[in-house]
Amino acid sequence: MPELPEVETIVRGLRPVLVGRMILSAGLLWSRSLVGLSPGIFKKRIRGQRIESLSRRAKFINLRLSEDNLLIHLRMSGDLQIREGGYEPQKHDRLILSLSPPSTLVFNDPRKFGRVWLTSQPDKVLGNLGPEPLDPSFTPRVFYERLQAHSRQLKPLLLDQTFLAGMGNIYTDEALHLARLNPMAQADLVTSKKAKDLWHAVQSVLEDGIRNHGASIDWVYRGGEFQNHFRVYGRAGEPCTVCGTKIERVVICQRSTYFCPRCQPFEGGEQGTAR
Repeated sequence: MPELPEVETIVRGLRPVLVGRMILSAGLLWSRSLVGLSPGIFKKRIRGQRIESLSRRAKFINLRLSEDNLLIHLRMSGDLQIREGGYEPQKHDRLILSLSPPSTLVFNDPRKFGRVWLTSQPDKVLGNLGPEPLDPSFTPRVFYERLQAHSRQLKPLLLDQTFLAGMGNIYTDEALHLARLNPMAQADLVTSKKAKDLWHAVQSVLEDGIRNHGASIDWVYRGGEFQNHFRVYGRAGEPCTVCGTKIERVVICQRSTYFCPRCQPFEGGEQGTAR
C-alpha cells in the first residue's frame, strides 16, 4: 500500500489545488526521507520554485517544478495532503512545504519508509520502471511478449516494477482471480489467450480501483471504497464470489497471496500447450 489506484487518487485530488503555487520554504523533519541531497542543499534549491504540473509514474508522485522534479514514493504508509492556512507539524510529518498562496503541503509517513527526491534528471529515478498498465501503448500483444520473456511465477513477476509499473499485492491478486490464473503459474507458459485475459483483468481492477478512489484498509488512507469490492484479497476462508469455494492464503516470495483453488487451479505446464 499504496498501489497505482491509491496514488492516482491522491494525484487527482491534489492537482487542482497545487499547480501554480510557489514553494516558499521546506521543513525536513526526517532527514532519511530525502535521497541524494543534503537537507541544507535541498531546502535552498527548492525554495522559490513553482509547481508546474502534478502527475504519477508507477507508484511515484511527480511534482514538476520550474527547475527540478520533486519525486515522492509513499511506500508502506506515506500520505500527501495539502492544508490551507496555518499548520502545526504533526507527529509523523516528514516533509513540510510552505506554499504561496498560504498553504502547506505535508508528507506524512508513520513507518518512515517513504522517500523524496529533488532532481533535474527524473529518469535517473524512474528510468528502469516497466510500462504503465493503463497506457494505450501497453497492448495485449506487448504484455504477452513480456510474459514470454520470463520463467518466473506470475505473482512476483507482476509485482516487479521493472516488468509492470504500479501493481501491488492487492490488485495483482484481484487481477489473477478475475483472469482465472494461479499466482504460481509460470509466466512463459501462459497462452496468448490467457495473457489477453490477464491484460483485461489488470485493466479492469485498476480502473475499478481508481473509480472507487482506491482501497482504504488501514489508518492512513481516507475515502477509498474498493475494499468493499475485493474478490479474494484479505478474504481467506470466505467463499469465492464466483464459485463459493473457500479462498486460500499462501505466502509467495514473502507476500501474502489470496486465490480460489477452484477458479485458479495450478495446472503446471498445461497452460503452455496452445499458444
